[in-house]
Amino acid sequence: MTNFTFRPSARENVHVIAGFIGGTGSGKTFSALRVATGLAAGKKFAVIDTEARRSLHYADRFSFEHGDLTPPFTPERYLEAILAAEAAGFPVAVVDSMSHEHAGEGGLLDWQESELQRMAGEDASKRERVKFAAWIKPKMAHKKMLQRLLQLRMHLIFCFRAEPKMKPQKDDKGKIQFVDAGWLPVCAKGLEFELTVSFLLSHEHPGIYRIGGEPGYGQAIKLPEGLRPCFPEGKPIDESCGQRLAEWARGGVPVEARAAPPTATLISESQAADLKSMLEEMKPRAREFFQWLKDETGAERLTQIPLTALKDVVAKLDTLRRS
Repeated sequence: MTNFTFRPSARENVHVIAGFIGGTGSGKTFSALRVATGLAAGKKFAVIDTEARRSLHYADRFSFEHGDLTPPFTPERYLEAILAAEAAGFPVAVVDSMSHEHAGEGGLLDWQESELQRMAGEDASKRERVKFAAWIKPKMAHKKMLQRLLQLRMHLIFCFRAEPKMKPQKDDKGKIQFVDAGWLPVCAKGLEFELTVSFLLSHEHPGIYRIGGEPGYGQAIKLPEGLRPCFPEGKPIDESCGQRLAEWARGGVPVEARAAPPTATLISESQAADLKSMLEEMKPRAREFFQWLKDETGAERLTQIPLTALKDVVAKLDTLRRS
């Protein structure tokens, strides 16, 4: 006998971890806050700030609760802050910046150096022999943090710094030359691929990416096919991206991915005008009506209402008007 059971597969109430990577002026923080706003659906979200309160520069534009994360920037400290946000009931937490976990004061690089110092001191030969062993504790702590983050019950958005990198490459004569390797995230190796979605943004077109990495634009590092409708290429990453991502996470289909009803099945312009007149009489209930309309028919505007739903829509408006 076993207690292990199976059930039909379904994507419902999943929680996403998104990443925005870039250098100064690339729009990574602004994009993260816009997506967080959409994901939070009108609720306040948390910002865990390692950048000396820099996220407060956006306090006039976004509604969030701010928390300072100070050194040492160990995986345990990051996890403590993120779990505190989850315990406080925030639907979304933005971490700006996650790069300090790797390269900040007390981060993984510092930790590995401390281990090297403990194991070999200043003995260069011995340091070379134990340099891989010195990574064991830092990497185990990072792995433990990541495993716990994958079990979160809230959405999480990471911001990462990026730096231009060079890589060795042989030329036609076999000589080693260093060539441009593009911008790479400052983080533990491969972390950007563990996320649900991740983008490398550019200062030339902040907050905008294009499939294929068109020069001057950002690029999607990880963007599964099913999530592409959440982030239309060539357009600024904004609140609507977060809204579509939230809908996907709940088990729905992003708005852009839905097939629009054939024109012949939609109500006419005159019928939509009549509904608009009815709606004018009950403006305070308009928001409630449109939420009902979206849930019941998938329509976000009066002109998108299927003809077969007209009778129910009129009845709903009449009910709201009399209540």
